[in-house]
Formats: sequence, structure tokens, C-alpha cells
Amino acid sequence: MGILALLLAIVIWKAEAKIGHKGCDIFSGEWVVDASYPYYHSSQCPFIEEQFDCRLKGRPDTDYTRYRWQPAGCLLPRLNGEEFLRKLKGKQMMFVGDSLSLNQWQSLTCMLHVLVPNAKYTTKTVQGLSTFTFHDYDVSLKFYRNAFLVDIKNEDRGRVLMLDSLSSSQIWGGMDYVIFDSWHWWLHTGRKQPWDWVVYGNTTVKDLDRMVAYEKALNTWAKWIDSNIDPTKTQVFFQGVSPDHDTCTGHTLPVKSPGSPHPAEVVLEKVLGAMDKDVYLQKITGLSQLRIDGHPSVYGHGGHRDLDCTHWCLSGVPDIWNELLNASIN
Repeated sequence: MGILALLLAIVIWKAEAKIGHKGCDIFSGEWVVDASYPYYHSSQCPFIEEQFDCRLKGRPDTDYTRYRWQPAGCLLPRLNGEEFLRKLKGKQMMFVGDSLSLNQWQSLTCMLHVLVPNAKYTTKTVQGLSTFTFHDYDVSLKFYRNAFLVDIKNEDRGRVLMLDSLSSSQIWGGMDYVIFDSWHWWLHTGRKQPWDWVVYGNTTVKDLDRMVAYEKALNTWAKWIDSNIDPTKTQVFFQGVSPDHDTCTGHTLPVKSPGSPHPAEVVLEKVLGAMDKDVYLQKITGLSQLRIDGHPSVYGHGGHRDLDCTHWCLSGVPDIWNELLNASIN
């Protein structure tokens, strides 16, 4: 090994050694162009959802796929597919949440499928639970659609949002890793609002301030985690709020400033800070706010040419979320 290569290896080793160190916040940094990205092209991922396949839907630019996240003071390692699967051998990982969780789960399965192309896999979906299994490694990556975490029940009076009730925990209770997500569906009103009544304690109302309802639901979830999760067996993450943008049409470059903290992220941090058990917050909000260029815009929604400034193109931003997740799992 030449002297320059040796020096470079030492620099990289020292930087990688700082990942997870209290002196290095992997969520604070900047987006930089890297010609070695993306990990994959959507055409290499045969099971990708059409709503995330912006290239298939005609997006002409590709620069949004070539950014990596550079933390200040350390390096974020690339995801090595075989190492990741060996680390998870015999284990189960589940993403629980809305379509942003689906976005990240799809990103991870696409990354691993391309990085470990000879690994045999199966994928199936049954009643809202999707399972992607790498059989050679006995690794299951699951996605369970549950936008609110708490229950919505159909009763004679209509659909009831139960802010104190959480029954779907039986689905995620036995996982080795769980990544939760909830926010965007709390904002739906009118015909998209999935409840007719809201119940908490002895109170029943037609509706409730959404931030108040969100905090009550998170507290119900937090109590369940504190009472039921053994941190020596299950590592719990909560995905920070994935930001949307009022408009994203025509944007092909990141913006320079993330703007103000997201109010839902403030509530989430408050709830997590009061918990007894450790839950690792994936603080992706600020870094994702910069990526106005990463949304499908008119190139999403399964081909419907309306504006999507909420989800993310694949390949793209969620691949970096998974790099951050990989750097954080035990």
C-alpha cells in the first residue's frame, strides 16, 4: 500500500470510528454530490411501487439520485448489503406507519436486492402486512401499514379514533427491530379524514386539534413501549417527521436552509424524552427539508399526473435514511 493510500485509509478509519460518538451528530451536516450514487436504478428493482418510480413516470433529470449525506465531523458509511444481512441473520425488522414507512421499506429492499443480487427472496402482502424475506440469511423485512399507531374502530355511530387504545401491538411485539412512523394522516380533513368521532378517557368529540390528538396517541404508544418492550431483545426507532413541501414542481437542486423546526417533530421529541425505555429518534426532518428536489412532483402517484410533494422518488432520499438507520442499529 502506497503512503497516500495508507494515509487516506487512516483518515477514513478515524472518521468512521467517530460514528455514534457523542461528538458526531450524524443528522447534522450537508448534502454533497457523489458520482458513486445511487445504489440502484429503479429499473433494477422489479417490485418497486409505481408511485415512487419517478424515472418510469417520465422524470427527465437524475441529479436528485446522486446526493449523499455528509455529517459534520464524521463519515456516514455506505450500506454494505452482505454485512447488513449477516448482522440481521435470523432476525426480523418491521417498519410500522404510513406510506412514508412504505417509502423507506421499499428503498431498503431495493438497496439490498441490488447489493446482494444472488440472494433468494420472496415477498408477500397479507391484510396490510408486507413481508420481504431473504431466505439465505433468514432475514425478514416487514412493513405494517398503521398510520396512527392507535386504533380506529367501526361502530354503529361510525368510525371512532381511539386515542387510548392500541391493539395492533400484537403484530410488532415480537420483532428484533421496529421503526415507527406517524404524522401525515393526522392532517387529513373532509372526505380523507378516516374517523367520525374521537374518544379519549371519558371524552367523545367529533374532532380535536390535530397536534393535541397526535400527542395523546404518541403517549399511548409510549406507555405500551415502556411496559412491554425488552430493550435487550428489541431495538426501537421512531422515524422523524418526513417533511412535505407546498410545491416542488421544477426543483432539481436541494435548498440551502431547512427552515423552522417542524411542530410535530417538537411534540415527538417531547414524548420520547419522557419515556423510560430508550427509543432512538431518526432525526431525518431537517436534512430531508433540504431535499425539495427529491419528491415525485408530477412523476408519481402511480401515473396520475397530480402534484406529490410528500413522498420521495426511489432511488433517492429514503436510501440515505436507510444509511442512517444502518449506522444506528446494534
